Amino acid sequence: MTENIVLHILSMGDEVLWKPGNQSISIAFTQPRKVLSTSLLNGGYREDLMGVFNHNCGPDDGSHCKLRAATYKEHMGMLASGAGFDPDRTTGMGTAARMENVAIVVKKYKELVVTAIVTAGVEGNGGRVGDPTEHFSPVEKLGTHKPGTINIMLVLDADMSAGTMARALVTCTEAKTAALQELMVGSLYSTGLATGSGTDQSVVLANPKSSLYFEGAGKHSKLGELIGLSVKQGVKEALLKQNGLCPEKQHSVLRRIKRFGVTEETLWRDYQRVTVLPKEKETFLQALRQWEREPQAVTYTSLYVHLMDQLQWKLLSPAEVRDSSNHIWQITGQKFGIIAPVLQQVEVSLLAKAWVQMVLLCLEGRYGKNT
Repeated sequence: MTENIVLHILSMGDEVLWKPGNQSISIAFTQPRKVLSTSLLNGGYREDLMGVFNHNCGPDDGSHCKLRAATYKEHMGMLASGAGFDPDRTTGMGTAARMENVAIVVKKYKELVVTAIVTAGVEGNGGRVGDPTEHFSPVEKLGTHKPGTINIMLVLDADMSAGTMARALVTCTEAKTAALQELMVGSLYSTGLATGSGTDQSVVLANPKSSLYFEGAGKHSKLGELIGLSVKQGVKEALLKQNGLCPEKQHSVLRRIKRFGVTEETLWRDYQRVTVLPKEKETFLQALRQWEREPQAVTYTSLYVHLMDQLQWKLLSPAEVRDSSNHIWQITGQKFGIIAPVLQQVEVSLLAKAWVQMVLLCLEGRYGKNT
C-alpha cells in the first residue's frame, strides 16, 4: 500500500497529509481549531471538529465523479471514514482535480502566517455567477460532479470571531475570482468571464490558541492582504498543474473568443461555406493555429472582446462600440493586408459574426495561396 506523504507542516503544528491510496489530502488537528466550511458534511461554523479533507472522487480518465451513497452528504461521510476520520467530527470537500496537483502557498507578516492549500480545475466546469442553470432542489441531491472545482483550505494561524472568519471566507472568494479574471478564464455557460466553477468549496481554519486576535479580514487589513495574496497565487498554481492554464496558454485568439461560441470547429464550418479555395480541414486548422497565436491577432481580439463585454455591461453605448470596433478592424486590415468589414449594427451576436468574417479574411489573405 502506498505510504502517506507529508506535504507540509503548518505553522501551528498540524500536518498536511497526502494519502495517495484513497486520493485525499487531509489535516488532522493536533489541538482544537475553529472551522468555517461550505461543506454539506458538518458545514458552517464548528469548534468540535477533528480534521478536514479534500478528496479526488473522479476516475483516472477525468470523467464525472460518482456517488458512493444515496446522497452527497452520506457519500462525504463514507469518504471521511476512508480517510480515517469520524464522519461526525470532520468536514470535507470533493473534486475531480488530482491531489498531486495541489498548490500550497504560505504568506507571512511579522508573527502572522496564512496558508492556502488549493486544488483547482475550470476547463470542464467554469462559470460566471448568475449563469443560467437547470438544477433546482430544496434538498441537494447531486448524482455526479463535473470535472472541475476549486477547493481551498485556508489556514489562518490567528484567533478571531466566527464573524471575522466569515469575512475571511469572503476575501478568499474574491481572491479566487481575481485569479480567474487575471487569466481571463471564460464561462462555459454564458459569454461572461468565469468567477469560479459550479462546485467550488472552501474551508477556513483559525487557531484559538494563538496570541494574535483579529477583528477584520477585509481588504484594509493585513490579514485580508495575506489571504488575497496566498489564495490568488494558490489558485493560479493549481490551475497550471491541473489544466496547464497560464498566461502563455491564454495568449490565444481562440481562447479569448471561445466564450462567444467561436471554436476551431465553428470556424471550419464557416470557412467551408464562404471559401472558393480547396476545403482541406487539416491545412485550414494548421493555418488557423499559427495565425491565432500572433501577437497582433491576440491583441486586437482582446480589445475587441473587451468592447463586447462593456456593451453587455452597458458601460459603453452601441455607437461607441461600433466606432471603436471599426477602428480595430481598420488596423487589423492594414496589418494583415485585407479589406476589413464595416460594422453598421451593433449587438453581441453580430459582433461575434463580424469577428469570424475577419478571421476568415485574414486566413485567406495570408495563407490562401498555399491552401
